[in-house]
Amino acid sequence: MDEQGLARALVEKGLLTEELAQKLLTEAQSLNQSFESLIYGRRLLNEEAVAEAKSGILGIPYEKVTASTIPADVLKLIPQETASNYRLAPLEFQNNMLIVGMVEPSDTKAQEALRFIAKQKGLSLGVYLITPSDLEMILRRYSPYQSEVEEAVKVFNVKPSGGLSAAQRKISLEASAGDEDAPIIRVVSSTLKEAVERGASDVHIEPQRTRVRVRFRLDGVLEEVSSFPPELAQPLISRVKIMAELKIDETRMPQDGRFRTEIFGRDIDYRVSTFPTPMGEKVAIRVLDPTVGLKKISDLGLTGHNADLVTKGIAKPYGMVLITGPTGSGKTTTLYALLQILNKEGVNVLSMEDPVEYFIDGVNQSQVRPEIGYTFASGLRQAVRQDPDIIMVGEVRDNETADLAIEAALTGHIVLSTLHTNDAVGVIPRLIDMKVEPFLLPSSLNLMVAQRLIGRLCNACKKPEPATGEALRIIQAEFPKSPESEVKDPSVGGGYQIYHAPGCKECKGKGIVGRIALFEVLNMTRELGELISAGFDEEKIRAEARRQGMTSLRQDGVLKALQGLVSLEEVLNETVET
Repeated sequence: MDEQGLARALVEKGLLTEELAQKLLTEAQSLNQSFESLIYGRRLLNEEAVAEAKSGILGIPYEKVTASTIPADVLKLIPQETASNYRLAPLEFQNNMLIVGMVEPSDTKAQEALRFIAKQKGLSLGVYLITPSDLEMILRRYSPYQSEVEEAVKVFNVKPSGGLSAAQRKISLEASAGDEDAPIIRVVSSTLKEAVERGASDVHIEPQRTRVRVRFRLDGVLEEVSSFPPELAQPLISRVKIMAELKIDETRMPQDGRFRTEIFGRDIDYRVSTFPTPMGEKVAIRVLDPTVGLKKISDLGLTGHNADLVTKGIAKPYGMVLITGPTGSGKTTTLYALLQILNKEGVNVLSMEDPVEYFIDGVNQSQVRPEIGYTFASGLRQAVRQDPDIIMVGEVRDNETADLAIEAALTGHIVLSTLHTNDAVGVIPRLIDMKVEPFLLPSSLNLMVAQRLIGRLCNACKKPEPATGEALRIIQAEFPKSPESEVKDPSVGGGYQIYHAPGCKECKGKGIVGRIALFEVLNMTRELGELISAGFDEEKIRAEARRQGMTSLRQDGVLKALQGLVSLEEVLNETVET
C-alpha cells in the first residue's frame, strides 16, 4: 500500500501532525522498516485507527473480528499456510460467498491466491480489511492444540454466565483429580505439551472477569494461545496445584512448587507459582527444558574477543565473575553455561539458587529459603565450610552477601554471581554502594559481564539490505570502536548490509527463531585496579574500558546485525549509544 497516501490520510483525520508524519516516513525509509510497523512499534496509534484510515483509501470496509465466533468449517476453506503467508483469513460463508479478511487487500499475490481458491471451490468472494492482531487471533484457531482444548472443554458443557468470582464457582474436583481420562487433566496435559513443543519459557493461566486466559512466553514475548469459560479456572488451577503438591485449599497466599514429567522422551521440570487476584488464583509455570535452557558458551552469542576474555577469566584459580543485566536478560543461563565448563571431577562445585532451575549432575545445588532464615548470605557462610572450589550465588542482593562473596573470592575460591546494573562499568560503583571496600576489588574481581537478550533472525527468510540513512550513520559510528580482532570489516568490497526477516512457515510468520544475547565484558586490569584504589568516577572507568578495547552492548549488537544474526532496529531499542 502507498505509504505516502496512508500518511496523508492519518494527517487529514487529525491522528498525526504533518511534521510527525514526514519524520516517520523518513525514519522508516532509513531503517528499512514499513511506515505502518513504525507507528505500531512507537505506540503512536492503535491498529483500529490505522485500519479505518486505510479503509477510506482503499474503499474496502474495515471489520472488527472476533476470532472465537468463526465456525471451524469456515476456517477449513482456506489452508493455514495460505492464511499465514498472505495475511488473510476466512470470516464467513453464506449463499455460496466466502467473506475473507485481509491485512493488505492491495497485495496482488494475496489477491491471486484468493481468486485461485475461489475458482477451485466455485465460490464468489467478499473482502474486508482486518488488523494484524485480529489476523493473529484467527491463525491461532488453526492450531491442533486449540482444537484439542476446545474438544476437551465441550465435555463440560459449560454455559457462559457473564463471569463468576472465585468465591461463586462451585465445581467438583474429584473426578478430574482421580480419573486419568478426565477432560481437565487432558487440557492441562495438552497445554504443557504445547508449551514444550513451541519452546515456551513460561505458561500463564490467568482468570479474567469473563474468561480464563492462557498465554505462553515465546522468545521473550507473551502470546495468548487459548481461553476458557471462567467456570473452569478453579479446576484448571487446582489440577496444576495437585501436580506441584501445593495446598489446594489455600487460595489467599502465594505458593511455590515444582514437578517433573516426561514429554517427547525427555525429562521436563516445571516451576509453579500461584498468585491471588480478585478473579481467583493466577498461575505462572516456568518450563525448564534442559535441551533449551542448558547451553554452551558459543550458543549464547558469546564469541570472539568477548569469549576469549570470559574463558581466561574463569580459568584463574580464584576471583569473582559477575553477570549483570535486567530481569529476563539470560543471566542465569550464562551462569549455568559457565558452571558446565567448570564442573569437573576434581573440583567441588556448590550453588545457592533462588530457585534451582536446572539440575546439573556433579554440582551440589541448594535452594535458599529466606522465610526460614536460609538466605544467600547465611548459605555462603556454610558453603565455605563445605571445602568448595567453585561457588555460585544466585544474586548479590545486599551488603552482607557482597562482603561474603568478596571474602570467598579472596580466600581462594572462584565465585560466580549476578548483580543488577545497567552495564559492566556499573558493577564497580554498585559494589562500593553496597559498602565493599574499594581496595578489595582489584584483587577479588576478575570479570564484569553485562548482557541483553534479543530475537535471533530466522535463517529461512532473512534477507540482506544495504544500510542507508540513520542505520548507516549508526554503523559507521559504532563499528570502528570494536576491537580490530573481532571481525573483518564487512564493508570492504561493498557497503554495509543489514538484515530483515519478513516471516515464513519456519518461524511461523514472526521473523525470529529463539533469542541471542548481546555482551560487553570488562576485565580487571592493573590500570583499572589503580583507578579504583585511587578514587574514581564512572567516566574514568569508561575511559579505561575504551582503552582495553571493550566491546559495548551496542557495538556487539551492531556486529551481530552485520553478521545477519539480529535486526539492527532491535539492537537500537535495547542498547544505548556509546
